[in-house]
Amino acid sequence: MSKSYDAIIIGAGIMGCCTAFELAKKGLKVVVLDKTRIGEGPTGESSAIIRQHYSNELTARMAQYSLKVFQEFEEQIGEGCGFNATGFVVLVPASDRAGLEANIAVQRGIGINTRMISVEDLRELMPFLDTADMVAAAYEPDSGYVDPYLTVNAYARAARRLGTDVFQNTTVSSILFDAGKVTGVRTVDAVFYAPVVVNCTGAWGAQVAAMVGVTLPIDACRVQVSLLRRPPGHEAPHPVVVDLVHASYFRSDAGGVTVAGLIDPAEAKNIVDPDNYRKQTDFEFVSDLGERLTKRYPALEHSEILEGFASLYAVTPDWHPIMDEIPPASGFFQCSGFSGHGFKLAPAVGVMTVDMIIGTPDPGLDHRAFRLSRFEEGKAIHGSYEFSILG
Repeated sequence: MSKSYDAIIIGAGIMGCCTAFELAKKGLKVVVLDKTRIGEGPTGESSAIIRQHYSNELTARMAQYSLKVFQEFEEQIGEGCGFNATGFVVLVPASDRAGLEANIAVQRGIGINTRMISVEDLRELMPFLDTADMVAAAYEPDSGYVDPYLTVNAYARAARRLGTDVFQNTTVSSILFDAGKVTGVRTVDAVFYAPVVVNCTGAWGAQVAAMVGVTLPIDACRVQVSLLRRPPGHEAPHPVVVDLVHASYFRSDAGGVTVAGLIDPAEAKNIVDPDNYRKQTDFEFVSDLGERLTKRYPALEHSEILEGFASLYAVTPDWHPIMDEIPPASGFFQCSGFSGHGFKLAPAVGVMTVDMIIGTPDPGLDHRAFRLSRFEEGKAIHGSYEFSILG
């Protein structure tokens, strides 16, 4: 079997499905190929926190754009994404206070609804928190979380309604080139032809790029997530909390459940084979995280620990993505390496990837900051925090 398209997207995670939808909106004939199923793996397992808190203007603009899409998801995409506007709180120690204030100024400068709040304000918002060690906090009332599986499948269905084909359980075995230009891909059963191929494979991004001799500095890193059922009296939803004092995060979920994990740069050292890694949580992780959480939210000491899981981040040296055409002028585009904070940016990434392909970058959402050459140029993207995942 062989079929011809305007663009082939490898990977049916959130980046692949958003890009397919945006390309189809432009009238392009698109096919998405995935070796498993839509949203299976890191996308479906994402904590799917939606926040705008970034320390550089570009990613803040991307998050701002994406939040609006999540807020208007049914209108824009055609069905729901399970968006819950619980609010978002970031708590910082003394060493990060100045950075937090500077970040809030940047965010407010582009119109993000965020503000510094006092300890008294925080206690009113979340009276169950221990705030004895607090130095500074910021609050975004409009942010929250979505259902990742609903979101990615909604994008896939929207793309299909616009004529996109999606082939699941279809592994790309090679990428076809002629005279330095991409011409398509080969799978076990078929050949798909197109002058554009987009690598949206996340933790597999380096593997796919290697098919054409391209080396991407993307590591598949194992990360863990714990689920807890909060004790009686704490069933009500709570805001998303990023606690830099204890290097952890937590958000509420349906049924009185809290989803939690670490904010730990050391996770970049947990490099694994993305096709063969331990998917259960480690006892040491659950114990360590529990200690951190109960220091901030003491009542969680009486919570029920539910089964958690391990998933993958696709981590680059500066914890920011690679969005570039590599090799240059080849038609082979990279859109991977989002390092754990891609889901919340995905609607903007879809637009930026289309702009990258058709050559009309939006000045406010310019993908060129994420070019691969930034590492050799000494222009890696740095945030204000030591925790690079925060951007």
